[in-house]
Amino acid sequence: MAKQGAGELPKYQRIAAELRAAIESGQYGPGDQLPGENQLKETHQVALMTARQALDVLKNEGIAESRKGKGVFVRAFRPVRRRGVQRLSQEVWGSGRSVWADDAADRDLVVDGIEVGEAPATEPVARVLGLEPGAAVCTRHRRFVLDGKPVLLSVSHLPAELVAGSPVTQEDTGPGGTYARLAELGHKPVRFREEVRSRMPSAAETRQLELSAGTPVMRICRTAFDGDGRAVELNEMTLDAAAYVLEYDIEA
Repeated sequence: MAKQGAGELPKYQRIAAELRAAIESGQYGPGDQLPGENQLKETHQVALMTARQALDVLKNEGIAESRKGKGVFVRAFRPVRRRGVQRLSQEVWGSGRSVWADDAADRDLVVDGIEVGEAPATEPVARVLGLEPGAAVCTRHRRFVLDGKPVLLSVSHLPAELVAGSPVTQEDTGPGGTYARLAELGHKPVRFREEVRSRMPSAAETRQLELSAGTPVMRICRTAFDGDGRAVELNEMTLDAAAYVLEYDIEA
């Protein structure tokens, strides 16, 4: 039974902690149903709202997910380990492998919602790419679905004059993807900069990523630079925060 004394955690957080410990110990495995609100209410002698808050904590952490009309279950999806440094090495895209496929390893990766076109650069995009606002940029929109779960939305912006007539303007850019094609055009990426922040998703992002209520997203903006220091691509990515672990190996 969850009791609260002076200086103790709120009851709903204590219930959530007990459930979290039970999941970590294996008492509840991936895909197992967790006790419902009414069961938690009776077991812990708390209000229904307190029981609901406890389950919401686990859902917001990405540990559990609601299934309409069925209850709350331990999330079965295995998080993606995104190795931020290794995945961008020339060894990956230079050998014809996709940096995205490197994240997926042996899992089922599908890229859908592909839209390739040309648009005027917004002020923020133009500033990063060193262009005049309104200058033409090639845009590449994609959604990445791993093991049947949408995990990432991506839109790349590249100077249109730089990639005109190349496979970068096609849906399938070929082996090694955009970076391999930029190398063939004489603008091989030699340096990358990533900015990472987190926020709550927009309604469109919630729909496209099929997010549970309260799940935040991570926003990663990556800029690729060629040997002359020119910014040749800005890639804006929106990740399901509950689906990713960001890993960076940095030499001291």
